[in-house]
Order: sequence, then C-alpha cells, then structure tokens
Amino acid sequence: MVQDPPVAMRPYVSLPRSFGDALWRGTRCLCPRCGEAKLFRKWLKPHDNCPACALDISGQRADDFPAYVSIFVTGHLLAPVLILLAGDYALSTAAVLAITLPLAVIFMLVTLQPAKGAVIALQWWHGMHGFRQERASEAAGTEEMP
Repeated sequence: MVQDPPVAMRPYVSLPRSFGDALWRGTRCLCPRCGEAKLFRKWLKPHDNCPACALDISGQRADDFPAYVSIFVTGHLLAPVLILLAGDYALSTAAVLAITLPLAVIFMLVTLQPAKGAVIALQWWHGMHGFRQERASEAAGTEEMP
C-alpha cells in the first residue's frame, strides 16, 4: 500500500482557497494551513509546530482577542433568552440569573477555543506575528485576482 507523502513534503497541496476557508479551519481547531492536524495540544495551548505540515505556530499572539470574541458571541446568543425570560415569563431577578449565568459560562467555555483557533487562522492568513503569508494561487503559479 502506497502512502501519500506528508504534507510537509507537499506544502501547497491543501492550502485554503480563501480567508473564509482558513477561518473555518481555525474555528474547527485545525491547522489553518493544511487543515489536517489538530491546532491545540491542550484546551487553549496550540502546538508549537503543526504535526502534519510543520507550520510554526509558536509566534501566534492571540492574547485577549478570543475572549472578546467569545463574550461578543455569548452576549448575542443570550440576549434573546434574557428578553424572553424577563418579558414573557415575568420571572424574578433571582430566577433569571439562575438560568442565564450558567448558560453564559457554558457558552463562553464552548466558544473560547474555536475563537482562539479563528484568531490564529486570521493571523496566519494575513502573515501577522511571524507567519509567512501563503496563498493557494501562488503555489499553483498563478496570480491572485483582485
């Protein structure tokens, strides 16, 4: 049985075609370059290098931005719930807090890792923080259309 060479030997085969593709790979917690390996070794600790394509991820600087994205998404998901609970059911403040605070914590924890993956993908796509900007069209020898 013949195996394909590792992605490191064929670095341009699976480059994303667009920023959306790279962002989707990061959101799914996969390497934004190859999309074949997990981006994180622990919950919020990315690998130093991609296990599949050897992309150096150690230079990423996501900092606090994923937390802000997660807060933004959580707030927008919980706003209709708060409006529904406060308006239609006329619950007490304690009951509304008892429902929404655990939901907020759960939403934050669920969205934080995908948000960090997306921020790393954004940095890679734009060549920020030591990443080399790579495009699939450059690998194919064609120019990218404006």
